[in-house]
Amino acid sequence: MKAYKKAVKLALHVNGEKRTVVVRPADTLLRVLREQLGLTGAKIGCENGDCGACTVLLDGLPFKSCLMLAIEAFQHEIVTIEGLEGTPIQKAFIEKRGFQCGYCTSGFIMNCHSLVNTHPDADEAAIEEWLQSNICRCTSYEEIGEAVKSVLANSKGK
Repeated sequence: MKAYKKAVKLALHVNGEKRTVVVRPADTLLRVLREQLGLTGAKIGCENGDCGACTVLLDGLPFKSCLMLAIEAFQHEIVTIEGLEGTPIQKAFIEKRGFQCGYCTSGFIMNCHSLVNTHPDADEAAIEEWLQSNICRCTSYEEIGEAVKSVLANSKGK
């Protein structure tokens, strides 16, 4: 049996815009975002879902784009770090210095943005559990946690 290898034209909704790409069945969302759309904020890390450097939001929830085929993202709203410019969590990462080398930062910001939006009453244990899906090799975990806590506190008016 011959394998299906034909590329298809696909419309993706990325950062509020409809973008047309040509994908092969095996193309990951990460590769399409970076190589075809020039959205390089999602980083190529482990490429097996462990590090979280490639995290994007799919319908508001964090997904590791290295594990998702581009064709699976059809009819979903995709948001990359480029689509979160100026958000409270991004500002908090800067204020609390929630980064060192910066390689993992976009993945953490995507994950934390979803956390503060879906769990506005998250406590310390919930924050810690939520952040376990991303890896920072420079060990900025304390500062990242402080950034999340500051956004949650500001959203409650504290």
